[in-house]
Amino acid sequence: MVEIKCVVDAKNILGEGPIWNDREKSLYWCDNIAGKIHKYNPETTEFLTWETPEEIGSLVFRPNGKIVAGMKRGFSFVDLESNTYEHIADADIGETKCLNDGKCDRRGRYWCGSINRDVKTADAGLYRLDPDFTVHKLEDGIIASNGIAFSPDDKTMYYADSRADTVWAYDLDIESGNLSNKRVFISTVGKAARVDGATVDTDGNYWCAHVYDWDIACYSPDGKLIRTVRTPVRHPTMCTFGGENHDVMYVTSATRMAEKSDFESQPNIGGLFEIRGLGVKGLPEPLFGA
Repeated sequence: MVEIKCVVDAKNILGEGPIWNDREKSLYWCDNIAGKIHKYNPETTEFLTWETPEEIGSLVFRPNGKIVAGMKRGFSFVDLESNTYEHIADADIGETKCLNDGKCDRRGRYWCGSINRDVKTADAGLYRLDPDFTVHKLEDGIIASNGIAFSPDDKTMYYADSRADTVWAYDLDIESGNLSNKRVFISTVGKAARVDGATVDTDGNYWCAHVYDWDIACYSPDGKLIRTVRTPVRHPTMCTFGGENHDVMYVTSATRMAEKSDFESQPNIGGLFEIRGLGVKGLPEPLFGA
């Protein structure tokens, strides 16, 4: 039986980038626009928050336990113990732009897409930070980058422009980091839902948040919708697997797009949700540079 509950009533403006830390057995995520990093330990229920000096879209972990984050000015090292931020490299700097969704592949590269906050101008793109700290631009002409995920066999990368109502699949050369054979994987044209953040399970199914339409959706590797899980909020923003066996799903959500009536009808809007009983498992998140 599938069970879903709010585990942190965070009231995030734009909760994004949930990522499970196996070492700490904890879930980290960002409040993108508010400039915050959150941490939740399911065993102790401890909830911690750190303020960041600028907007933050996603974060990944290094082998030493420290963080690399995609932020307003680009990529940065983050040390939460000392509350220090060290800028690594620029990526898509602009008054209305910020790095948004991001994940590591299984060669330790950090793939991060940007967003234009006006959600109209297609001048954002997709970037890759390599372990040698060089930045490579892979896509442009994007409005709102989201949905980055990698197939379990490392042969496919998924990437979405939520405002273009499209998720693309690419052939990925995992050794070089090159992309080819871009094709439409999912289209939400004419639907209420837009694809936001995503992950994959061990069977290669693509799980994503259907922002604006309540659901976490599961698509088969050939792009067919095979399952939906209703959440208590209209704007789920991203999902990831965590827990001891990577069989618990965590879902972030947002208040930014909400109307006044949403706050009244959805008491945990902007919260972090936990879904148990899905009967599927995810994969450990790769480390940057590993």
